[in-house]
Amino acid sequence: FIHEWLCIPLYFDPNLGMMAGITPMNPMMPGLGMVPAPLSQDVPVVKEIIHCKSCTLFPPNPNLPPPATRERPPGCKTVFVGGLPENATEQLIMEVFGQCGDITAIRKSKKNFCHIRFAEEFTVDKALFLSGYRIRLGSSTDKKDTGRLHVDFAQARDDLYEWECRQRMLAREERHRRKMEEDRLRPPSPPPIVHFSEHECSQLGDKIKDDGKFPEAVRVLLTWLERGEVNRRNANNFYSMIQSSNSHIRRLMSEKSQHEKEMEEAKDKFKTALAGILAQFEQIVSVFQAASKQKAWDHFSKAQRKNLDMWRKQAEEIRNMHNEQLMGIRREEEMEMSDDDMEDAPDSKDSEDSGVSQAEALKEENDSLRCQLDAYRNEVELLKQEQGKNQPIRSEEDNTHSQQLSFLQQALQGMQKQLLKMRDELKQREAELEKSLEDKEQLKNQVQTLKEGLHNLQNIQAMRVSLTENIHVHMLGIISTFLHVHPFGASIEYICSYLQRLDTKINPCEVEALLSRLPCTFRQELTGVGASLEKRWNFCGFQGIKST
Repeated sequence: FIHEWLCIPLYFDPNLGMMAGITPMNPMMPGLGMVPAPLSQDVPVVKEIIHCKSCTLFPPNPNLPPPATRERPPGCKTVFVGGLPENATEQLIMEVFGQCGDITAIRKSKKNFCHIRFAEEFTVDKALFLSGYRIRLGSSTDKKDTGRLHVDFAQARDDLYEWECRQRMLAREERHRRKMEEDRLRPPSPPPIVHFSEHECSQLGDKIKDDGKFPEAVRVLLTWLERGEVNRRNANNFYSMIQSSNSHIRRLMSEKSQHEKEMEEAKDKFKTALAGILAQFEQIVSVFQAASKQKAWDHFSKAQRKNLDMWRKQAEEIRNMHNEQLMGIRREEEMEMSDDDMEDAPDSKDSEDSGVSQAEALKEENDSLRCQLDAYRNEVELLKQEQGKNQPIRSEEDNTHSQQLSFLQQALQGMQKQLLKMRDELKQREAELEKSLEDKEQLKNQVQTLKEGLHNLQNIQAMRVSLTENIHVHMLGIISTFLHVHPFGASIEYICSYLQRLDTKINPCEVEALLSRLPCTFRQELTGVGASLEKRWNFCGFQGIKST
């Protein structure tokens, strides 16, 4: 049997790092540290014979599948070891598995298995490496001195508790870090607003008149007005402060016009400087174009021609970019000088905004048609005046004038019909817009009513739950007092008869279900023999206190 295991090829696991020998520094286990590491990950795992002080470990057959293991519990530090020899001791277990890492506890069973808890999680992987090894105590061949090790993950409450504590600590650190980051990014709080008094009111009136202190003073005035500090006695003071605030409008308008003037001067200065820069770029490009002509181009070397060509392209690109920028500035100035009525209304996503924009467009079209109609009327009047002055003209001219007049009248009638149609469409659109606004307001009111009803329903349900809990608490107190007075217990009918004196609506089934929910406080016992057998409930809430 020993010769068969010695002839099996050995394998080594490179993924376990120091796991290859569990601890290469141990002279008692030379087989674990003598195997050299493989050169690549494709080489199979090598397992050697492990010699310990009081036992020997023989590797498993490499042709067999790897031993099955359960899913690793979170924070696992405990392993299950099965297949131990019957004569194995804790000292032997410590000798074999102590090479994997520090062991904090060993729980050995009488049925050839044990649980080992390590100090670190990574040592569990080292212990799993020994799964499948056949162990032999000394040189004995007795069946009680041999066994096949099976190492697997074990689920321990201590491991889970430590892992949860570590996760909670990490969560606390993360929350603290987020809170510190939020505090760092949170804008500073505004300074507090002073409370209203006659003295503060007089000082605030002086501050409002000062241009430098006006922003802070007007904020205090706004807060006082929102708080409702105005009454009949101080109404004149507030009126004077509001009047002083109104006097700053002229100053603000003058400052705005001054800044606009400065902005226009800066724009003109920038445009002038940009035009000068563009002129210099034009000169540089002209220099490159002159150098590209054959008179001078033939005298340059190949490298010089390459550099000149590259420089010319760069200068042309920069010139074109500056030229586009200057043209953009000029186009903006032309757009600002154009009529404001030609500005397009911005598109809107809402149906209400689209209806308003369509109504405005119809109004503009109506105005344009009205202007055309006035123009046609003026032309008709001019033609009539010319016709009255030129009576002696030839009949052909009269005919042409009459034709033009008839054409103009027809056009005028068509324009009037179109104008009336446009007016009807405008009124219809306005009516639709008003109807949509009313529908939207009704929907808002309905949603608000539903929200209020849901909130009231939730409050009623919460009150019912709290009332039921209070009734149960009072009932438990009464039952505990009643059973404490009856040390030998009482039947459910006896308890309910006592409770029904206080409240006739109490149900025995409900009382029994309530007592069954608290097994640590109430216990049901069977008393009597035969036909006199009776179920009684006892109060056991103080038994745990007495035992301690």
